[in-house]
Amino acid sequence: MSVSVVVCVYTEERWRDIGDAVASVLAQSLPACEVLLVVDHNPALLARLRERYAASAPVRVLANAGPRGLSAGRNTGIVAARGDIVAFLDDDATAEPAWLARLTAAYADPRVLAVGGRTLPAWASGRRPAWFPEEFDWVVGCTYAGQPRGLVPVRNVLGGNASFRRAAFARTGGFVTGIGRDGDRRPLGCEETELCIRLARDHPGAVLLIDDLALIRHRVPAARERFAYFRRRTWAEGLSKALVARSVGAGAGLASERRQAGRVLPRGIARGVRDVLRGDLAGAARAGAILVGGALAAGGYVVGAVRAGRAGALAGTAPLLVPEAPEPAAAPAPATAPEVSGREVSRAD
Repeated sequence: MSVSVVVCVYTEERWRDIGDAVASVLAQSLPACEVLLVVDHNPALLARLRERYAASAPVRVLANAGPRGLSAGRNTGIVAARGDIVAFLDDDATAEPAWLARLTAAYADPRVLAVGGRTLPAWASGRRPAWFPEEFDWVVGCTYAGQPRGLVPVRNVLGGNASFRRAAFARTGGFVTGIGRDGDRRPLGCEETELCIRLARDHPGAVLLIDDLALIRHRVPAARERFAYFRRRTWAEGLSKALVARSVGAGAGLASERRQAGRVLPRGIARGVRDVLRGDLAGAARAGAILVGGALAAGGYVVGAVRAGRAGALAGTAPLLVPEAPEPAAAPAPATAPEVSGREVSRAD
């Protein structure tokens, strides 16, 4: 089973990070058939990358063929990909050597359409800020506290550490272009959530998984260690969730978030209080951050829902026309679900 890895890039400020990301893919124990660097409307970066990787056969450098933004860049990679599986890695992340081997192992089951992994933060300061609650690690693009360990079924994978069966895009289309990030502008997200919900809707019986041994490390710059970014990102998450709910319905779009708010966050607040009683005064800051982050996300959702209602249909929801890829070799579906541990992840993404 062949794998194409897509890395979307947009700024020369991440030149070293891009090189590290590509190097980590080329060092995989299971080699990728190609690495696709998709450049988001930056001619200087496009030219520089083409010069750097001109002699590297597995690496292809492409220009984003759609509107500016991460979603269109990913769609460009999907259309250009030659592999049976299309994997995505953030441009400021590095993959552990067994990353691709772990992602692809689950595709032996023909019902599996997506597999994601575990993303750990690499803090610029060298350590987690004392006030930053693990329940909100999704704010910096990482796996949050509360995810069960092992190979687990999920509603959606996290876009910076994810893979999809390429054939599935022929029916469902790609990422919508009206939800996710556009460079360093407002830190929106959730495009992978919307896509995964559509995948499950369009392919009855589809299985989406996370394998926590498919490990990457995501760099967190100093600016994102600050509470100001935490506030912006949680508010933007609410705005994004409103767009997801408008696209796929609030029932599917908010199912995991309701579990997150009802189970994981209260436990995090209680743990912060216990930490204070044990002498860790930063526990109060973590508990407070959970309350503030939850309130901001809820407020962003309300505002986003009102705006979405006024704006009408979500832009960019037309199906993406991707070349037909051969379906996986026919195999009898097992009588039971893939052997997994834990419960469904309550993703706040």
